[in-house]
Amino acid sequence: MKIALITNSRIPSLTANSIQAMKVAQALMQLGHDVRMFAPAEADLATHEALLAHYGLQLAPPLRLISSIRLFKRFDFIVHAQRATKQFNADLIYTWLPQSAMLGLWFGYPVVLEMHADVAGLMGAWWLRQFWKRPGRKLMTVTTSALRKALERSTSLQFEERSLLVAPNGVELEKYAGLPSPVEARQQLNLKEGPTAGFTGHIYPGRGADLLFELARQMPQVNFLWVGGTPDLVNFWRNKLTEARMSNVTMTGFVKHEVIPLYQAAADVLLMPYSRSISASSGQDIAEVINPMKMFEYMASGRAIISADLPSIREVLNEGNAVLCEPGDVGNWRLEIEALLGDEPRRLALGAQARKDVGELTWVKREERIIKSF
Repeated sequence: MKIALITNSRIPSLTANSIQAMKVAQALMQLGHDVRMFAPAEADLATHEALLAHYGLQLAPPLRLISSIRLFKRFDFIVHAQRATKQFNADLIYTWLPQSAMLGLWFGYPVVLEMHADVAGLMGAWWLRQFWKRPGRKLMTVTTSALRKALERSTSLQFEERSLLVAPNGVELEKYAGLPSPVEARQQLNLKEGPTAGFTGHIYPGRGADLLFELARQMPQVNFLWVGGTPDLVNFWRNKLTEARMSNVTMTGFVKHEVIPLYQAAADVLLMPYSRSISASSGQDIAEVINPMKMFEYMASGRAIISADLPSIREVLNEGNAVLCEPGDVGNWRLEIEALLGDEPRRLALGAQARKDVGELTWVKREERIIKSF
């Protein structure tokens, strides 16, 4: 099919929604579809090679950036993207915007609408209701069952099973094939030797930076590896570490996507220290519905995972493939980390089970399910 992807993400950028959109695009292309992506013109147009490198992709779709006037709150972008879709002669609109989904149905296109968070405000709920009530060939995907419940609560709707699919995020398993042992990975990356607890990803409020800092302070015998983060936040935490005279934390800042699996492999345990309140890059609290891409990467790495015990996380992780801790409870986290670092057979068993469980959760299999369900 000829598929028009309409996203409101800034392309290129480091935000999770931007990365997710590009992973979806690549998977659809791997399935043989002809894909075009339309996004707001909020960054300089990157070359095809630059997009591949930035997102760590093998395939990237042709990208058209469409100008938008801030006063119109991107509604002009949605209209122009619809025109571009018509020029492309698309067979399907695939979008993350209820407004684009609604407009697509209005003009008679089949539509897939991906939802990753609850709607924002009365207008967000109104647009989703219009999409849902509008006749036409459509499918809405949600990343967690918890998100489905949140959206039904916000819109006062009851979603029909035939037009809704729970589709968690995914992972590129090929990037995790043949990873070295933790010791070998640390040697390749020139990292300190010794028991290592790792974390990869952005540090927005609720993402666990305070907990990581306190754990490192209380556990000087453990090396903490912190991969990612914006320059400002990395500098902030580096200064705090210096002031506290802590030498057991390595902060890399941003690293290229293709080397993230090796950094994850360098850890004996991988941490997801979310709190009860989690702010997305948009500022919205997503703790109730979170489905982090990092979780699937951690599982693919085959390392033992220690995660905050949140209902949406339990849709993927459980006591058979991870250790689940009370969010923010430093004492509980410390005990679980120490116990796991001291029990190699348990670490290996948890990692192996996580790796097995993520086998069906690849991006390509995800998009295949979505297209077949549609």
